[in-house]
Amino acid sequence: MELNLNGRVALITGSGRGIGKAAALALGREGARIVITDIDATAVEQACAELRAQGCEAIGHAADVCNEEQVAALASRAIEAFGKVDILVNNAGFTRDKYLTKMPVEDWDAVVDTILKGAYLCTKAVLPSMIEQRWGRIINISSRAHLGNPGQTNYSAAKAGLIGFTRALAMEQGKFNITANAIAPGFIETELVKSLPTYEKLREAALARNPVPRLGRPDDIANAILFLASDCAGYITGDTLHVTGGRYSS
Repeated sequence: MELNLNGRVALITGSGRGIGKAAALALGREGARIVITDIDATAVEQACAELRAQGCEAIGHAADVCNEEQVAALASRAIEAFGKVDILVNNAGFTRDKYLTKMPVEDWDAVVDTILKGAYLCTKAVLPSMIEQRWGRIINISSRAHLGNPGQTNYSAAKAGLIGFTRALAMEQGKFNITANAIAPGFIETELVKSLPTYEKLREAALARNPVPRLGRPDDIANAILFLASDCAGYITGDTLHVTGGRYSS
């Protein structure tokens, strides 16, 4: 299967670690030029070094995806370095879990803004480049949690909103040969997930409910991103690909 990603320019948010870094490495191996961005400048530098060590062309730029000026500077840096942006992966996000009655507004805003406002700002910043060249791939990392998880009203709402954003964007931008799709991962064993105090409990619950008898890995999501970024997925838009090992219920 020819992915035809050689020379494409991919910008991946939250790519200093976890799913984002796995996506950057996978796209880089297929010949894409990579823009690493994360709020953690040290993680950006380390991820860039890892990409370059495997022979990939990569630049890094630390940015807060909730900050419009920083996102504009990020897009400008990508276009200055590579002349365009072909692929955007809106991956930045995190959890701050509490039942709604105990959730401070700061936790609601931080999670919802990073996931939804971040996707809005980053997409708006790179769309002119995609429209000009009449080609683009926007891939939004949602979650199985869009179906609802107790203790995650903020995260579930944001990830469900991201799916609505994806569908509306697909209808707006299809005329420019720009596709927009979402990926809904299940329980993925990232460094961040492993550091959670509830990790073992979450791991056991996921294994008990997964039809495929293992946990997800960052590469499982990276492989889905590769497909949706490629010419093979040119007639797929507005859709949500669940990569959950078959797990849908909580």
